[in-house]
Amino acid sequence: MKKIELKFENEDGKIVTYALDNPVEPVDPDEVNAAMDEIIAQNAFTSSGGDLVAKKSARIVENIVEEIELD
Repeated sequence: MKKIELKFENEDGKIVTYALDNPVEPVDPDEVNAAMDEIIAQNAFTSSGGDLVAKKSARIVENIVEEIELD
């Protein structure tokens, strides 16, 4: 399953990560950038270290699980 991870810095200087399943692909970096700006502007999320104050990064993560057959 693929996820998009949005990483922000909070008031304490810590990195806070929000992950969303099944991102729209191909990912448009301009839209991700705008969405992250809007999250900060609207103070849409908070963290134990305070409000989100800056964007750090965004990335697509794919987790592949392969079952192992046991006897």
